[in-house]
Amino acid sequence: MSTKIAAVLPMARWLGYPRRESLYTTMMMSTGLTFGTISALFGLSHGVIDQAQYSYLVATVIGSAVIPTVIGNAWFLPRHLIPAPGPDEEKTQPGVGVPEPAK
Repeated sequence: MSTKIAAVLPMARWLGYPRRESLYTTMMMSTGLTFGTISALFGLSHGVIDQAQYSYLVATVIGSAVIPTVIGNAWFLPRHLIPAPGPDEEKTQPGVGVPEPAK
């Protein structure tokens, strides 16, 4: 993850992202889901690892993706880009109080 952070953060800053947004982008891009799952599948299909090892690797890759996602959403989420609810919109949970579509 540190190599991805070292690559993504300077690039985000170079592209002109503000500090908070560049840190959020870095956290979202440092999960490694794609490379981790593809390399595990490659190992499985070429007999380098067995099914149990593949399962452990994929579970580890998914688990390690949760950490930067939680960090990014907790501390670096660019809240100023999330639209605020309008005065006519109710502040309810999504899907609660929504009428059924007409049949």
